[in-house]
Amino acid sequence: MADPKGFLTTPRREWPRRPVEERVRDWDEVYVPGALLPLIGPQADRCMDCGVPFCHEACPLGNLIPEWNDLVSRDDWRAAAERLHATNNFPEFTGRLCPAPCEAGCVLAINQPAVTIKNVECAIADRAFEEGFAPPAPPERLSGRTVAVIGSGPTGLAAAQQLTRAGHTVAVYERDDRIGGLMRYGIPEFKMEKRHLERRIGQMRAEGTKFRTGTAVGRDVDAAALRHRYDAVVIATGATAWRELPVPGRELTGIHQAMEYLPLANRVCQGDLEVSPLSAAGRHVVIVGGGDTGADCLGTAVREGAASVTQLDIYGRPGTKRDEDAEPWPTYPRLYRLSAAHEEAGELGTAPSADADARLFAASTLRFSGDADGRVRWLHLVEVDAERRAVPGSERALPADLVLLALGFSGPDREDGLIAQLGLELEPRGTLARDAGFATNVPGVFAAGDAARGQSLIVWAIAEGRAVAAAVDRHLTGGASRLPAPIGPYDRPMTAR
Repeated sequence: MADPKGFLTTPRREWPRRPVEERVRDWDEVYVPGALLPLIGPQADRCMDCGVPFCHEACPLGNLIPEWNDLVSRDDWRAAAERLHATNNFPEFTGRLCPAPCEAGCVLAINQPAVTIKNVECAIADRAFEEGFAPPAPPERLSGRTVAVIGSGPTGLAAAQQLTRAGHTVAVYERDDRIGGLMRYGIPEFKMEKRHLERRIGQMRAEGTKFRTGTAVGRDVDAAALRHRYDAVVIATGATAWRELPVPGRELTGIHQAMEYLPLANRVCQGDLEVSPLSAAGRHVVIVGGGDTGADCLGTAVREGAASVTQLDIYGRPGTKRDEDAEPWPTYPRLYRLSAAHEEAGELGTAPSADADARLFAASTLRFSGDADGRVRWLHLVEVDAERRAVPGSERALPADLVLLALGFSGPDREDGLIAQLGLELEPRGTLARDAGFATNVPGVFAAGDAARGQSLIVWAIAEGRAVAAAVDRHLTGGASRLPAPIGPYDRPMTAR
């Protein structure tokens, strides 16, 4: 420990956000540029260097958090970057996008605010690139084996980087025109500027990874033929089959899935479009779904100049303190959290009919109604109790001429031909079936990430990519792998049950 009393004398301080009125006028990241680094040394000092650090257990990557906290507190950024990258290929992504289950598992969090692990991680990652501590790491020799990775989200990229560094020749196939998956077209620019993604892709190109964009395996390329061209195939397509809302009026114009809406806004930021065809400007927007994707839609609609924005969450409003019986430390608790988007909506008063942060909790959609032209105009909802039963007399309607469905995803897309052409088996819930070694029923084909695990967090996606890379390496070499495997395919986050 650099400061044995740091956790007693130093309060938690997080990376400050820019003023709401300023940041909603642009698409830059919400944080004050340059304001993080001065905070990080004292915040790293708050780490207690626990003998049994539960932050390790809470993080599926097994990040060596006390080690790099100590190194940062001693101003040894090079060593901190080495220890951080030893377990995480893309800490600049997780430092911005992960909800930080490590902080929920921090021993200090038993009775105090946790160490700002996520902020320290982000600072190390950014400093590593600025100071040249994260150079490309091409292999010393090639194995002569080839691997196709289908999908360029965090799982696919992590698997590709690990396998490339192990000496295999790797090609990543991506159906979109740019690499990145949901990080490219799902995550808004104000949460993570795409320059961070481009920087890491550049590193991977320099290491030897090949990228094939605009190529949908199953449609543009026959999946079975691809399998015969490579020694191994990793399917990391993500869970792209979105959940529907089967209520009366769903067929009305103006009701869209979140992943129809968010990519268009990202394409505006990329310079592909001047204005999104689904822009929320001047419209009354209702978002159905209380998760992170819904919050991303909220922040996007605010920046586009919506007349009003309301977000519906079928769950009741959570408390501000951990329920020690249902969600004891060190599990990740469901708490009332104020994201940047909710802070913006609250301060700007975007939803006069909702709570201060634009959310309506314990609200269930009954139906939609529209005008004579078949366009949606109203969303009818009802309050529900903890068992999701309608509360009598609570029905009401919200004005809505743009409705966004952010209800999550059920598994990989079954319509693109990939699953059928390879003859892949599925689990009952619609995800790809695999064994304890990440292998599917098709020899030489492996499955990882949300396509097999189901919808999950970015930190689990990267852990899956690293673990499947070790499995593929063993398959290709016929022996033990030197690549780390932080999780198994059946591992799950800690729960009290």
